[in-house]
Amino acid sequence: MTAFKTSISRLNTFLRILLSTMLALLVLNVTWQVITRFILPHPSSFTEELARFLLIWISLLGSAYAFHTHSHLGFDYLTKKLNNRRSAVVARIGYVLVMLFALGVLVIGGVNLTYITFLLEQASPVLGIPMGFVYGVVPISGGLFILYSVLGLLEINEANKLREHAL
Repeated sequence: MTAFKTSISRLNTFLRILLSTMLALLVLNVTWQVITRFILPHPSSFTEELARFLLIWISLLGSAYAFHTHSHLGFDYLTKKLNNRRSAVVARIGYVLVMLFALGVLVIGGVNLTYITFLLEQASPVLGIPMGFVYGVVPISGGLFILYSVLGLLEINEANKLREHAL
């Protein structure tokens, strides 16, 4: 269990750095887009598409990270009214539902989407990037949701962390 939590900690550090870097690139990209559109006579052609792709990656990876850190929007009014045992049951059900959704929609659906776009050699119009690389974040984020759900299920047994897991 300690090795698993150490791996999760390293993964979280990597995700924080990656998300921060992508957010900084997004800000620089949009700033350049504004400068070229309103100050320079010729707007940049690639900035809108790059901003869209960065936003997709930041949203999906960031939502998985927010799920892990319990920073996501949640409705915990009812679970706070329950005793610890019932609250743990509701949290377990929530984690299992998240795992099922992540597996079915994000992982399986995302792998199919990525595979089809690579198979059809679909590329972005301006940057020429294969769209499979853009869509590749869908199964990656699904895998993160599943990983964080497993960790959440394991942590529910720790009494001092139960209240964090009210989904």
